[in-house]
Amino acid sequence: MYKIIIPLLLWLAATTAACAQVITGAERTSEYLPLLKDKRVALLVNQTATLGNSHLVDSLLKLHVHIQKIFSPEHGFRGNADAGEKVGNTKDEHTGLPIVSLYGKHRQATADDLKDVDILIFDIQDVGARFYTYISSLQELMESAAENHKPLIILDRPNPNGHYVDGPVLLDTTLRSFVGMQAIPIVHGMTVGEYAKMLNGEKWLKNGVQCKLTVITCQHYDHHTYYQLPVKPSPNLPNMAAIYLYPATCLFEGTALSLGRGTDLPFQVFGHPSYAKNLFSFTPHSTPGAKEPPLKDVTCYGYNLTGTPDAVRKEMNGRVQLKWLIQAYQQFPEKDKFFIPFFNKLAGNTILQQQIKKGLSEAEIRKSWEPALSQFKTTRKKYLLYAE
Repeated sequence: MYKIIIPLLLWLAATTAACAQVITGAERTSEYLPLLKDKRVALLVNQTATLGNSHLVDSLLKLHVHIQKIFSPEHGFRGNADAGEKVGNTKDEHTGLPIVSLYGKHRQATADDLKDVDILIFDIQDVGARFYTYISSLQELMESAAENHKPLIILDRPNPNGHYVDGPVLLDTTLRSFVGMQAIPIVHGMTVGEYAKMLNGEKWLKNGVQCKLTVITCQHYDHHTYYQLPVKPSPNLPNMAAIYLYPATCLFEGTALSLGRGTDLPFQVFGHPSYAKNLFSFTPHSTPGAKEPPLKDVTCYGYNLTGTPDAVRKEMNGRVQLKWLIQAYQQFPEKDKFFIPFFNKLAGNTILQQQIKKGLSEAEIRKSWEPALSQFKTTRKKYLLYAE
């Protein structure tokens, strides 16, 4: 028995140590503090920009970095605003620094925003899905930096969904939006640093501009490293199970269903009042980060997909799982009301909706993602900073 237990304990200890050894770009201060010396600095950050047990902004101020202002993305600087909620300009109560919102109508830093700035920093934890808007904010910051001749430093962080690449590639330019700005699949398998290099390298920035880019890489990380996020990246991704399910369950945002916003299990459940009453039930309510969730205060019946992070990651199986979406459509009584227009923007095409309506199998649908998916994987390899 001891022959079994001792190797197991050693393996667990090694695994825990491997996770603990990941050093984020923000933690590698010796690599970027010299670049900030005597510079007026602006940061595009949110609550995930941590350095040790403190926020990056607080830590840099203690290190005598001259921070001029903060830019904030969707959900705001402290990360507590609803998806899509208007976040205005304000001041940070803790530091007194001005916060300029780069979400809503004012998504791009202007020449006026940058006139008193010498260098920019981007540090936001991404989750590796095309429709998670932080990579769109990254692109627009890179464009502003390039147009106004400001260098940009990216403090890289692990991608919790960086171990696979999957989904339809957004090829229909009429469907490009803030939830999908480039011809990439739903799961791109890149850190923000790698993705930024791709934006530059493929000349995807507006008018083909080039951003003067420095990526401070993570250490002791590769694309198969398990990384437990220390801070939830947005209000409705509260745990690793939600983060792993997100590339599949976010597609329910384009349907008549609730995916659990306004419950303790956002992106981990899906349901509707019209489904069979003997299924799993939940009732969305107004909560911080989900003030007006779909089907608010209405009991929904459906399915609970959550579990331990390991179990959920295994269930996803390195794929954008379509089985739950197909099942939900097949069981929905009023099929002409299942999809809403937003679905096509999330899918990146008009085809997926039609394929599901026609009753195609998941295997048949997946075949249609080629050759674009394989072509993207080939392009992606040019910009990887970490081993696969």
